[in-house]
Amino acid sequence: MSASDYPKPSEDRIAELRENLLTIRSKIAAAVSAAGLEDKKPQLVAVSKIKPAEDVMACYEDGQLHFGENYVQELVDKAEKLPQEIKWHFIGAVQSNKCKPLAAIPNLYAVETLDSIKKADLFQKSLPETRTIPLRIFIQINTSSEDSKSGLPPIASSSSEAVDLAKHIVQKCPALHLEGLMTIGSIEASTTQDENQDFDKLKESRDNLEIALQEAGLADGWGQDGKLKLSMGMSADFENAIRQGSDNVRVGSSIFGARPKMQ
Repeated sequence: MSASDYPKPSEDRIAELRENLLTIRSKIAAAVSAAGLEDKKPQLVAVSKIKPAEDVMACYEDGQLHFGENYVQELVDKAEKLPQEIKWHFIGAVQSNKCKPLAAIPNLYAVETLDSIKKADLFQKSLPETRTIPLRIFIQINTSSEDSKSGLPPIASSSSEAVDLAKHIVQKCPALHLEGLMTIGSIEASTTQDENQDFDKLKESRDNLEIALQEAGLADGWGQDGKLKLSMGMSADFENAIRQGSDNVRVGSSIFGARPKMQ
């Protein structure tokens, strides 16, 4: 497809989205600087769920490559319409029957919400042989222990469901790459100005998981340079998340505006 074939919004909408992106990028840079983390650049994932492909295209043309989606069919549809250079992150709840259509998306960059060995095996089985880069995987941790949220319990020792899943990915799923851990966190923790306890729990889980993998003789084949990444922080709390060590922030409404409710 030529550039003119891709969907685009109005000029006013393009200007609005670019201004919003500039604001978020500036806030990310300020949070990095304030925390003394100049050598670390968190990845911005623009969460475009329930927003049109035109909006994604406008952000892409402003240099944004990473986008997050919560719904499988919406992601499939957008991926077909938009440039292959886009790096899609699936950040919604993963259902077993949706692993195969997700795996078929050529430029699916990461699944950030894996929570079971069964689903890891389904991705391993479903990824096409033509794919040359492993699918990055984040294990979702339910740091707030809320029934309404998906994810596995925080990792307190080498004996946990999340550790078993991580070991399985590293040992049994060569088409997957264990990238790190992800959490959503509670609304209460996200709106506090203090240290976010959910982010602290994810950091502790990450540290415990790294130790567990090393003790199991799995010194490589996960993370980057011996470190697992943290995906934490959204529109309301991404600055705090960066100050607490996030590598990946997922920002939606602050870029695209409020979303209509799903019908």
